[in-house]
Amino acid sequence: MSEYHDFYIARLAENSTVPTLLCGHCQSILPAKRIFANAGDNRYDLPCDTIGLCSADDCGAVNCCDEAMRAGDWHHDQNRIAV
Repeated sequence: MSEYHDFYIARLAENSTVPTLLCGHCQSILPAKRIFANAGDNRYDLPCDTIGLCSADDCGAVNCCDEAMRAGDWHHDQNRIAV
């Protein structure tokens, strides 16, 4: 069983020029240096490929970033097509 039974789903910030992920708990920006692959020896016991740790005061939520990352890729592809 996961020690992170309460995790949140990160979301992609709307109308942002640079793809920005927001914490699913407090809506703070997830810093790029705290987003990482959920693999290797330190693997979190969560059903997602990418983890984001919120650095906001009084939050510290663990976020699954898979959906937001896919949404960011889709927006990037759409912008490339439009050009």
